[in-house]
Amino acid sequence: MARVRYGARTEAEIAAARTASSRLPDIWSTGVVAIWETDPDALAAVLPPPLKPTDRPLARVNISKVDLPGYPLGAGSFAVAAAHDGVEGWYPLVMPMTHERALVGGREVFGEPKKLGEVVVERDGLTVRAFLARHGIAFVEVRGAVAGELPLPEPVQKTDFYFKFLPAVDGSGFDSDPVLVRCVRNEKVRKLERITGDVVLRESMYDPVADLPVCRLVEITIGEKTSDQRGKVVERVDARALLPYIHQRYDDPAQVLDAPPEGSA
Repeated sequence: MARVRYGARTEAEIAAARTASSRLPDIWSTGVVAIWETDPDALAAVLPPPLKPTDRPLARVNISKVDLPGYPLGAGSFAVAAAHDGVEGWYPLVMPMTHERALVGGREVFGEPKKLGEVVVERDGLTVRAFLARHGIAFVEVRGAVAGELPLPEPVQKTDFYFKFLPAVDGSGFDSDPVLVRCVRNEKVRKLERITGDVVLRESMYDPVADLPVCRLVEITIGEKTSDQRGKVVERVDARALLPYIHQRYDDPAQVLDAPPEGSA
């Protein structure tokens, strides 16, 4: 009988796949990163327990083109500063990706809030424009001009926090206790430039990042980076405490009833 590819793989085939994935070369990306101070109350409102705000209410957007072998990938992240058990890092609210393949591993293994979307980084000489878009709305856009090179930073370790869970089959709660995942990345940079520009947040019912306004811009950079990724479960989470926040992960139809904050454009 000819091989049936949906059939079970042998132990040798499974081991070969694991070995191949552990020997991936460095994958470099060209990305725009903007960091700003936002409204501290708004930031605190989006953090599910047990995450807590840090001393400085920072928000960050990362918009990148990734040189994946075989096809290019657009990868984005909109995150806020957060802390857990004495460790400070970032809590991503939405991570648009341009290919489904990039969604699966991150969502199923780490609990990353990845969604299909449009991710664009454009550079024309010194002019730079980058944006994240879904449902036809560029809900965050960074634009500006390169103002000069920056010294290359030493390799650095960065931390992200994710919640990994499965909604219950009957639509009520979770199938098992959710967990908090701490993901550590070792990042190397081979080129870094400073951008003078601004960050534009646009109203979107499904990606309401406009609720985290730019109160004071800290920095905008464009650079070429690579990193690895390791995650571990650090805590079992109270399901009742997390449940009010799971709409962050999905395009919830009930969000059409949500209104933007008073006074917003």
